Amino acid sequence: MTNSPSPARLFSDVEDEQALDNAVARFRERNILFPTFAEMADPTLAPASVHRALDKLGSDAPDPLNLWRVNWYNGSDRTSRVEVPEYLELTGELTGVDATILIALGNRFPMIRSHKVLAAFACLAPRIVTGAFDPTSHRAIWPSTGNYARGGVAISRIMGCRGVAVLPEGMSRERFDWLDEWTEEPEDIIRTTGTESNVKEIYDACNELAKDSTNVILNQFSEFANHLGHYRVTGRALEHVCDDAGRGRLVAFVSASGSAGTLGAGDYLKERHGCRIVPVEALECPTMLYNGYGEHNIQGIGDKHIPLIHNVTNSDDVVGISDQATDTLLLLFNTDIGKKHLEAKGVDPEKVESLRHLGLSSIANLLAAIKVAKYHGYGSGDVIVTVATDGQELYRSEMDKFVQRDHRGEFDAAAAAASHARFLEGADTDHVLELGEVGRRRIFNLGYYTWVEQQGVDFEDFEARRDQTFWKGLHPLIDQWDSMIDEFNARTGATYG
Repeated sequence: MTNSPSPARLFSDVEDEQALDNAVARFRERNILFPTFAEMADPTLAPASVHRALDKLGSDAPDPLNLWRVNWYNGSDRTSRVEVPEYLELTGELTGVDATILIALGNRFPMIRSHKVLAAFACLAPRIVTGAFDPTSHRAIWPSTGNYARGGVAISRIMGCRGVAVLPEGMSRERFDWLDEWTEEPEDIIRTTGTESNVKEIYDACNELAKDSTNVILNQFSEFANHLGHYRVTGRALEHVCDDAGRGRLVAFVSASGSAGTLGAGDYLKERHGCRIVPVEALECPTMLYNGYGEHNIQGIGDKHIPLIHNVTNSDDVVGISDQATDTLLLLFNTDIGKKHLEAKGVDPEKVESLRHLGLSSIANLLAAIKVAKYHGYGSGDVIVTVATDGQELYRSEMDKFVQRDHRGEFDAAAAAASHARFLEGADTDHVLELGEVGRRRIFNLGYYTWVEQQGVDFEDFEARRDQTFWKGLHPLIDQWDSMIDEFNARTGATYG
């Protein structure tokens, strides 16, 4: 068995019968029932017994039942189920554009308050049902700049295996506080050098860990299950949001690249609605825009490389957002003085209060959506959809830092007015790149240096991703995995009835 990130390894067949038998025994012992991807995309398909059992369980409990909350259909209390994914509808009084911007809220997800737990499930589940991961002997290694590692540790724990988080030491205190509570041993948290832009250092640590055959690296940047999970689950949820809002034609899907997993939802939406797909990156580290480099604080985005699972040749624009904007608007949206300023500007108080559901990368998505609307001249009847990966609750310690660093200890009325004028009212079309054939080819080629030269992906496998037939050819895997999950559940005999 290999830990290679090669795209040729897509977990379509049983790889190790003994590992599969061990997983069945472990899941039978712990009464763990897997949801299928179809059930995550549409929770109404879940057995009634699951819904009854969930009514008695909190969303943060380390209980296997919470696998059934790994979807977009959790209410604001994070325990109840809603008919439509919860979202914000932002219009001109806040955004300054006539197009409607819809933001699906990721802090409704269980255990980690971020939709990254979906990516973690999507990456581990196919390995388990194909015998590529033995929960009785393997350790799951989760490289990340924060939320994916937390999601991986949560999924590992409730699946009865050991999870190890690998993430930069400079991430928010809240991430590490959570990991301290959920990991089994202190050594299950590996802190690498740097912050958001130091992804290679994460890879280097994982390459060392991979020398031990009991360590299985679940690299979100190269696991195509990450892309496919969002394609099926997040794509359908966002389509549901747009249908519910009923504000017009879907013209663009915007998402900070990070691992590029969430961008898989864009493939789903583009197939069905013809919308543009717009990756977003930090202006301080503009890899796609300018072949650039640097450091930034838009936590949730990894940089200086192009993820293997980014379907670059299906992207239409790239937008750069400065962390000065996201840092400052986090304060504007979450301080009393900032909220008072927005209300004085005519923003509905209920809408102002709802902005607390936007964390740093979520604010970057909002600003990028505004730029896209202005650049393309989108107006009334046009809809841009995006996601809020997490909310402000993961960045309270960061807000304290921003106040001390940028505002001499006080974010006052003048600072609130200045931040609103500069970053919302003053949003422009700078650092927006409309991609043609040359632009797509340039960005795609950048990935060669990471994946072929550094990480050992076969050149032929790397090049295959250039063609859309490769990506479309992945889609049948989802139904295949669902069939294997059903077979696996039947073997374990797990039930909540």
